[in-house]
Amino acid sequence: MRLAALVESEDHVCCRYRLAAFQPAFSQAGHSLTFHSLPRGLLERFSIGRDLVHADVVILQRKLLSVWSLARLRRRVKYLAFDFDDAVWLRDSYSPKGFEDRERALRFQATMAACDLVIAGNDYLAAEARKWITHGRVVVVPTCVDVAKYSAKTSSSTPDSLQLVWVGSSSTLQGLEQFRETLSAIGQHVPGTRLKLICDRFLQIPNLPIEKCRWSEATESSEIAAADVGIAQVPDDPWSRGKCGLKVLQYQAAGLPVIANPVGVQQEFVREGVTGFPARSTKEWVHAVKRLRDDPLLRHRLGFAGRRQVEAQYSIEAGVRLWTIALQTLVPLAA
Repeated sequence: MRLAALVESEDHVCCRYRLAAFQPAFSQAGHSLTFHSLPRGLLERFSIGRDLVHADVVILQRKLLSVWSLARLRRRVKYLAFDFDDAVWLRDSYSPKGFEDRERALRFQATMAACDLVIAGNDYLAAEARKWITHGRVVVVPTCVDVAKYSAKTSSSTPDSLQLVWVGSSSTLQGLEQFRETLSAIGQHVPGTRLKLICDRFLQIPNLPIEKCRWSEATESSEIAAADVGIAQVPDDPWSRGKCGLKVLQYQAAGLPVIANPVGVQQEFVREGVTGFPARSTKEWVHAVKRLRDDPLLRHRLGFAGRRQVEAQYSIEAGVRLWTIALQTLVPLAA
């Protein structure tokens, strides 16, 4: 099949992990995949889809087009798919206007109705999509990581010390800022603990030493693998339940145990005493960090299990298999 993706940009994290990463495997399977920027100006929006008539399937990623733009695109392409990894029918966790947005909701419903295939990043997103489209046209393909880019953790910190790591962007750092009190308690009650922030912006935490590591695609995987424990904390709200847990998958690909609050897919990825520890309260966070600081062998065992979990279910190979099955549902239509 000739696949064409309409994306915000090829550098956007969603495009890199959910489409571009699969490009070589698509090619090996006999599919071509090209990327096209979403139209921005009025003239571009009027002509949307004119340069995509050659494609068998056009994949619209995340963007909820206006109803008239969507209608133009639908008329001009053979088959339309929608790929998304966030609760795009809502505003995000930090919006002062709250979650509900009538315009987003209507655009989402219209997009679902217009598509031949919907690729959702998790079951929560798929359940919302199935409210507006035939169930058989919705397929779950989780966000996947290239495990080969991550060297599994082989060494540990010195006794009585532990390096936590958090990776993210300025926007998601807002969640960590709301988590300051717990992070400070960890620093106070678990001596020797420090936190590496891999980001484009940084913060200070009382009692907890911070290592500032400016994010770079070239060094991200090695910086993660150099730490001891990955952490993830998201608000327990409708927007966050739609997140696809990329940072947790990155930690696990690097062979790190993970501590995370059990919200959305994090409760699937982080299994108690198997791949890490779920933690809700400050007390549970402090206990989990202390236990991992004191037991290097436990860290290794949990990290090893996490990496195996990613290899089996969230690797590029696993994702391509799911994409291939999804695309095959369109083959009878194309024939």
